[in-house]
Amino acid sequence: MDLLTAQEYRALAADLSPPTGAFIDGGFRSAASAKTFASVNPATGAVVAEVAACGPEDVDVAVEKAREAFEDGRWSRLHPAERKDVLIRLVKLMTRNARELAVMESVDSGKTIYDCETVDLPEAINCIKWHAEAIDKIYDSISPPSDDHIAMVVREPVGVVGLVLPWNFPLLMMAWKIGPALASGCSVVLKPAEETPLTALRLAELAMEAGVPRGVLNVVPGVGPEVGEPIGRHMDIDMVSFTGSTETGMKFLSYAAESNAKEVVLEMGGKNPAIVMDDAENLDRVAAHIVNGAFWNMGENCSATSRLIVHEAVKAPLLDRITAHAREWPVGDPLDPETRIGALVSTAHFDKVASYLSGDLHVVFGGEAEDGFVTPTCIETDADSVQATEEIFGPVLSVLTVGSFDQAITLANATPYGLCASLFTANAKRAIRGARAIKAGTVTVNSFGEGDITTPFGGWKQSGFGGRDNGWQAHDQYTQLKTIWIDLSDDVDEVVD
Repeated sequence: MDLLTAQEYRALAADLSPPTGAFIDGGFRSAASAKTFASVNPATGAVVAEVAACGPEDVDVAVEKAREAFEDGRWSRLHPAERKDVLIRLVKLMTRNARELAVMESVDSGKTIYDCETVDLPEAINCIKWHAEAIDKIYDSISPPSDDHIAMVVREPVGVVGLVLPWNFPLLMMAWKIGPALASGCSVVLKPAEETPLTALRLAELAMEAGVPRGVLNVVPGVGPEVGEPIGRHMDIDMVSFTGSTETGMKFLSYAAESNAKEVVLEMGGKNPAIVMDDAENLDRVAAHIVNGAFWNMGENCSATSRLIVHEAVKAPLLDRITAHAREWPVGDPLDPETRIGALVSTAHFDKVASYLSGDLHVVFGGEAEDGFVTPTCIETDADSVQATEEIFGPVLSVLTVGSFDQAITLANATPYGLCASLFTANAKRAIRGARAIKAGTVTVNSFGEGDITTPFGGWKQSGFGGRDNGWQAHDQYTQLKTIWIDLSDDVDEVVD
């Protein structure tokens, strides 16, 4: 899809009419309390919409309707090919409405329209399409116990699932979760982040239009204590999949333990290293990957390259190239397609990121923070500084210098996180050794990335728990395995024995 001009995007934004009610049992409704909260454009401070501020009673209704839908089989027992047809219709509706969704996403989150149009929407559409196509291609199995028995191992949908989304990739993370959840036959109660509820509500509306039955996909907007925690504690929700901060994610383990021991899958924070060794080839290309990894989506990315661990022999020329590439990431109006760095999602988050830019710092470039915007920033620092150890979740790259491969690997692993990492080296043996030694769910060699829809994504240590998004493995968290053991023997004596 060709990009429009900034003026055209602003005109589309001015004409947006986003849905604002909770989406429960196939329709929009006000919160039971009749309360609302403001969805604010981070770039301008303007209120985009007043959205239903739901509470525990709304969660109860959504779960009740989801349970009814699951138990009567309107979706859970629908033929896999029919579920696939419905999700393919949703994909077509998303494609037809992609520009509206992209503008809505940018206005609601501060993300650049460039990223929304070229990354978030295409990947969200492809995600749901991929899982839709997988519905009738994931086979159960038969084990070979003996001539007198057959054991079938079958997958069944886990039931009613609670999906709790982050604010940094609202639509894409919704696709990552509802794609396999709906493909598996589950019913869904979904909480979008309170900062970014609009595209989730619009996508639920499109799903209904595509033919997803009433009660199967419910969206309950609101703040964490009023919606997220009730989902985590609900006695009739069978599993929860959460993406967000490590601090909040850990609470869901407590909620599960204190309620019905529901399954919990967590995708949480990261402090991701990029190791550049002295034999890395084409430092200009390396610099481009580092800059993209550090500053894409304003650094509001759990897999962002936030630590550059660089060999002392190549540090100076690499930093020169990183500085040059960072100039190609202008800060400004998110609706201008030339902008690469938009507004941080909220005033509170801006204040947090800005706090890391104060004090006596060795700033290589950037360091400016004003009115919700932070420039791409590179800081040389020590391994034990807060900039090098804490997840900033902004466009801030910390540079750490090492003198050996072993030192680099040790430093890469010296955090409680283990989501992603990158390793740049021309030595194949070193690349494989390093990729095996780094404690992370995804390790890329000579590039920044997360893999794609075919590869499982998730973390180690405090970056993740319980399952993976993407790939065939994403279906595992939304299904239960059942063994069906069939006795074929006619020998009565054998039964008595």
